[in-house]
Amino acid sequence: MHDTTVLLIELGAVILGLGLVGRFAGRIGLSPIPLYLLGGLAFGQGGLFPLTATEGFIEVGAEIGVILLLLLLGLEYSASELVTSLKTQYPSGIVDFALNAVPGAVAALLLGWGPVAAVALAGVTWISSSGVIAKVLTDLGRLGNKETPVILGVLVIEDLSMALYLPLLTALVAGLGLAGTSVAMLVAVGTVGIVLLVALRFGRHISRAVSSNTPEMLLLVVLGLTLLIAGIAAKLQVSAAVGAFLVGIALSGETAENARSLLMPLRDLFAAVFFVFFGLNTDPSQIPPVLVPALILAVVTAVTKVLTGWYAAGRAGVGGKGRLRAGGALVARGEFSIVIAGLAAGVDSRITPLATAYVMIMVVFGPLTARWTEPVVRRLKGVADARRTRREPVAREAEPTGPASAHGQEPEPASPQQDRARGEVAPDPVSGGGHTS
Repeated sequence: MHDTTVLLIELGAVILGLGLVGRFAGRIGLSPIPLYLLGGLAFGQGGLFPLTATEGFIEVGAEIGVILLLLLLGLEYSASELVTSLKTQYPSGIVDFALNAVPGAVAALLLGWGPVAAVALAGVTWISSSGVIAKVLTDLGRLGNKETPVILGVLVIEDLSMALYLPLLTALVAGLGLAGTSVAMLVAVGTVGIVLLVALRFGRHISRAVSSNTPEMLLLVVLGLTLLIAGIAAKLQVSAAVGAFLVGIALSGETAENARSLLMPLRDLFAAVFFVFFGLNTDPSQIPPVLVPALILAVVTAVTKVLTGWYAAGRAGVGGKGRLRAGGALVARGEFSIVIAGLAAGVDSRITPLATAYVMIMVVFGPLTARWTEPVVRRLKGVADARRTRREPVAREAEPTGPASAHGQEPEPASPQQDRARGEVAPDPVSGGGHTS
């Protein structure tokens, strides 16, 4: 009885604290993710007040949080939207991967963490935060802008790539070897292909079978089905999160909309628990040594995301200002970077503190770049143009004159005949020659 009482007190304090932190973050226009992570650091190993009774509950809640994050993500897209984005945006997806995954992989190798850690850190720096970006675009009133479909297209490619990346990382972390990893990848590719095909052809029938006029029944069926498929996927080494994502894709239309509205509060609750759990498993004393690498990675990958948005929006014919806005909007990292770091925590303990520091920087920095990238670049360009304009008259005044000045040479002396023709030489009264007057 005493253990249950302590559990209720700790759990109530944690959930109440999350609510207050989330409200404070909303008041100052900040994503609550870094505050959730800080809360986890404060109450985890090496923190101020370590939690004990709720540890098991929070661990299970964190796993449910990841599953719900991916389920709601899948519910955002229909199979036809995914296929269309894949056909039209794949060049931007390739550029996105090359520019943003490579810095993370290179950093892990330079730090001596090995190839598996390199794959994990590549994912941490590659995937943008769909949740943070969607909220920023809404807050800034840019949902109707010409560059917004480009931003969403890049995010769709990233999210679909997770269905292949997560099984690969899971197999590598489990040490399955080349054969086991190849099998896991084949299963993942085959599963994604089958689900997309079934959703395209029979999506309405699946949604009709799951649908219910009673919200309670719809919630129970969708949540139960998702947890079941996620568990089976984890058993097959495909990743529970991918299984949840595929369930979301399979549902469409009114069923998907109703399920999304019912599950969003649950998603927000358990996602917050997930971030707290990640912070609980991070020793605060391990963060200062990785702050410099995290800051360098943040600066580099902020620039590479801006370049990604510039390229992707350029392909769609968006102008210079819109291309800068697209790049700035893509900078934020968040939930998926933490999911990836959580999967790879067993490979190298240093990945967790680095990912925590990196995400805390990027989730704060991302909304700022979305708002200020285009105005700052425009201002810098205006200053550069003004300086160039001020230098040009000075350069023109300093240019030498004369027939040979264009070639940087002194003009040759004119002949007496030329001088006489210009009236600069008087005729010689004796010989008819000339002398200088």
